[in-house]
Amino acid sequence: MSEMNPFGGRVVHLSPAEVKAGMADGTILLVDVREPNETTAERIPGSVLAPLQSFDPAALPDPAGRRLVFSCRSGQRSQKALSLAQAAGLDYEEHMAGGILGWKDAGFATEAG
Repeated sequence: MSEMNPFGGRVVHLSPAEVKAGMADGTILLVDVREPNETTAERIPGSVLAPLQSFDPAALPDPAGRRLVFSCRSGQRSQKALSLAQAAGLDYEEHMAGGILGWKDAGFATEAG
């Protein structure tokens, strides 16, 4: 179910478990919008980086038939990135609620970037 994003546009909140399952079965491309110093310290395996500080919706990777889902540290910046992507005309509306903190709270592994 989608709702209004606090930054404008639509947002669907996915749980870390839903994102992990989608990454495992190849239906989700996870885009981490944290900054390089954050992702160097720790990242979700298989995620791709698109830092919010230099965010360019036109430079987002082609999801190649997968659902593109944004993530960050706690779920705020991912919603901001989602809003920016939608403002640029892209039809993305999903982010991972709780960010990498929620991912770790769910017991899922991270790696050094």
